[in-house]
Amino acid sequence: MPAPLVGPPTRKPCSEGEYDRPMPITTVGVVGSGIMGTGIAEVAAAAGYRVVARGRTPQSAESVLAGVRRSLDRQVERGKRTEAERDEILGRITVTTELKDLAQADLVIESVVEDLAVKLELFEELDSLCQPATILATNTSTLPVVDIGMVTGRPQQVCGIHFFNPAPAMSLVEVVRPLTASQETISAAVEFARSCGKEPVVVEDRAGFIVNALLFPYLNNAVHLLERGVATKEDIDAAMVGGCGFPMGPFALLDLVGLDTSVAILEALYAEHREPQCAPAPLLRRMVAAGHLGRKSGRGFYDYQRA
Repeated sequence: MPAPLVGPPTRKPCSEGEYDRPMPITTVGVVGSGIMGTGIAEVAAAAGYRVVARGRTPQSAESVLAGVRRSLDRQVERGKRTEAERDEILGRITVTTELKDLAQADLVIESVVEDLAVKLELFEELDSLCQPATILATNTSTLPVVDIGMVTGRPQQVCGIHFFNPAPAMSLVEVVRPLTASQETISAAVEFARSCGKEPVVVEDRAGFIVNALLFPYLNNAVHLLERGVATKEDIDAAMVGGCGFPMGPFALLDLVGLDTSVAILEALYAEHREPQCAPAPLLRRMVAAGHLGRKSGRGFYDYQRA
């Protein structure tokens, strides 16, 4: 099939005249082999892009392909895709353990651990390896994108492209615009998200962006309610599902996100805004210290080892 182009002629950027003409993207690099990296690789390959996914070890790299295959197999079982479509999507994905194999990508999306020092080191290396025109994007949910861009020699080509978990199912993508990013870069990111069937929103580079800046103070306040004995975690979850129509309550959501990730996001929000509701609740910190991280550890506010 012909290589996809970002910004097809029949589509417009978010606001007419707001962005420059987008740059063509045919190959997407993905750094990170976890749930988000795997999901982003699937989304990009399903949209017709060639994908090069990098894991730190052969096992983690192969886990990306295995994860995408499992996801696509479920879609085939439900009648949402054919076996031929599944195989075509898988055929667009190459996995590697070498960052240098991403050198020819037009867009590289990083989805590694939410640790600024780790991301800065990674972007320095990507900058030295990738072709000059490559856009480098971070999937960070909270960290300052401008700091990441400034360790490269191409800050005008660094932005945030924040997918939500699970990436194949969630429609929203936050395109994060640091002060240093060019209009062309933001336009390309917006149209890339649209070409993947997502709904992009453009947000300035502030801690938490839109969703997490609103969501995590709410989650943190739910923990404070629990600490004060206002209600049980089960009743708080039931109240928010039944009373507000949320798909899950705050404690089930904290367990899904990961309590360590939640604490890191709250710390980033507090560091920037110094608002009391953003300081992680003591119970959250104690649970992380005990290794009760949620679904990924088998135990958080709920016990998943029994499930």
